[in-house]
Amino acid sequence: MIGSLTLLLAPVSSSPFLSLNRLSCFHSSSSLSASEFSALYIWRTKCILCRLIDLLRATSRRLALATKTSTITSMAKEEENAGNVKRQLAKLFDESLKATVPNEPDVEPLVAACTAKFGDYQCNNAMGLWSKIKGKGTEFRGPPAVGQAIMKNLPPSEMIESCSVAGPGFVNVVLAKNWIAKTIQRMLIDGIETWAPRFCVKKAVVDFSSPNIAKEMHVGHLRSTIIGDSLARMLEFSNVEVLRRNHVGDWGTQVDLVSENMYPLCGSFSCLLISSLYIDFVGTPTFISLHHSVQLKDFKHILQFGMLIEHLFEKFPNFEDVNETAIGDLQAFYKASKQRFDSDPAFKEIAQKAVVRLQGGEPKYHQAWAQICEISRREFDKVYQRLRVQLEEKGESFYNPYIPGVIEALTKLGLVEESQGARVIFIEGVNIPLIVVKSDGGFNYASTDLTALWYRLNEEKAEWIIYVTDVGQQQHFDMVFSAAKRAGWLPSDGSTYPKASHVGFGLVLGEDGKRFRTRSSEVVRLVDLLDEAKSRSKMALIERGKAEEWTEEELEQTAEAVGYGAVKYADLKNNRLTNYTFNFDQMLNDKTGSLVLDHADERALGLHLLQFSEVVEEACSNLLPNVLCEYLYNLSEYFTKFYSNCQVVGSAEETSRLLLCEATATVMRKCFYLLGIVPVYKI
Repeated sequence: MIGSLTLLLAPVSSSPFLSLNRLSCFHSSSSLSASEFSALYIWRTKCILCRLIDLLRATSRRLALATKTSTITSMAKEEENAGNVKRQLAKLFDESLKATVPNEPDVEPLVAACTAKFGDYQCNNAMGLWSKIKGKGTEFRGPPAVGQAIMKNLPPSEMIESCSVAGPGFVNVVLAKNWIAKTIQRMLIDGIETWAPRFCVKKAVVDFSSPNIAKEMHVGHLRSTIIGDSLARMLEFSNVEVLRRNHVGDWGTQVDLVSENMYPLCGSFSCLLISSLYIDFVGTPTFISLHHSVQLKDFKHILQFGMLIEHLFEKFPNFEDVNETAIGDLQAFYKASKQRFDSDPAFKEIAQKAVVRLQGGEPKYHQAWAQICEISRREFDKVYQRLRVQLEEKGESFYNPYIPGVIEALTKLGLVEESQGARVIFIEGVNIPLIVVKSDGGFNYASTDLTALWYRLNEEKAEWIIYVTDVGQQQHFDMVFSAAKRAGWLPSDGSTYPKASHVGFGLVLGEDGKRFRTRSSEVVRLVDLLDEAKSRSKMALIERGKAEEWTEEELEQTAEAVGYGAVKYADLKNNRLTNYTFNFDQMLNDKTGSLVLDHADERALGLHLLQFSEVVEEACSNLLPNVLCEYLYNLSEYFTKFYSNCQVVGSAEETSRLLLCEATATVMRKCFYLLGIVPVYKI
């Protein structure tokens, strides 16, 4: 390692809890099996790093300035690809490919990380090239010969120590240890931001969370909120301006739609509400035909405002002064009003009429509705604050004024056709049309989503719009995106920007393999889940005797960080497309077995650190946060092997190894941030 450098690991805080001089750490001689993931295992690694960074500060401060001065010039030369090893190698192989097959233009270098058995990286172009050039009078006699030529034509570079060709022309590259050391050293001087991926996208919209107004957030919102926040953080780290959008389902759209869509068919809005077909709160019948597909769940959401408002009036005559403290548990308030609605015919009729008055714009009812919505939003914000998630609400009603103009523009382009009295867009390969105007003249969710997409592309100038919802909405968004491509809003092939992506995710399951619910078969409230995670984490800390060692503030902060972090990590470590089973015991378990190591050294850890940038780029490009989770866990394992086999303090290589420890801490801290997890600095 060249020189030394002093950088502080502690986060920006004056709290003694976060002061590195007070960290309590321990050595770990344990390991986890390859199939296990544990947030606490990673945090333990971080605690070891904390102690070592204290020593680094004490031993290397005097060399920091000289080191920084000596590396500024070389930084400027390599700034373009400072953090991404794969891209730097791809540039070298691009030159080699042009020299090897000058008559084959536009050959993209295929570079990937590989196992240490053969090298650090591998170029896999030989077989593909051979299939193109054989029979064209080429001098080569097979893929191995092509691989040899690619290796021979590589331009000289300080980053490459050696190359070899294996199998059918795979070119294996071993990186130079001195270059690895210098690159890590440079990151410590200039900051982890120099390793940020670089996208051609300048602005993106991430649409996530989106709970229902007037209802509390439940465990079903957990995945959208956590995955969306992590994707937004990674894009922001990559210097993309991210518009974090909370596309809530608000009353404005739905009540207007019901009054517009159903009045012509029923004769009066009151008549519709009194009809038992739409107020039984069971099933999802379809009204009249495909193009009158008004489902009962829409009416449930509308009618709930009527029963909530009337229950509010009964319980609080002076409702103007009501706040969340007076209402208390929003879910309990909803249940009480729902029970009255189901059991009291007189209350049911009053609630139905309340919806009519609300839709009619009576100030008293509109004010009550606004209060309920505001209380609901404040409850959402409490959950977001605990999860450290930031969002800007732009609900469905925000886009209402733009819908007619968007539909008119699509009609002028010839996309909108008449079908059974409705106006639809036919999508190739799909046996049902995308209904944009119902036969009664009303709009629907497809109208809103198309308009929101248009607004984000044309008004907000976003180049990448990302929707984070469950996989059940995949077909809907595929149809919306296909319509946008036909309209010319998005490129037809989807490979260039601007583009829209649906980030689907599976269900959160209980241990019985069914949707995660309480013992009484109710949906688990998200706030209850977070409370339980913190409570279990705190109890585990108390059982370890931390209540006697730490202040109450330290105990609370650590319990929150570990509890909430474990919830996030347990979700994000899974491929988002799969269902996962929620289990507190596994989530918070940090018990490990014995460790058996073959070997470990500084180079393996350093190489893994260098792969941080390309891993973040892969996670962003493919919208898969679990890729970063896997990298973080593997980083902990690499460091554990290094620390167990390489003496740091008191060794001849102390300064160099302390720098490697600090680089590990820097990368690990950034990983935690990108995943939305608060690290702890003692455990």
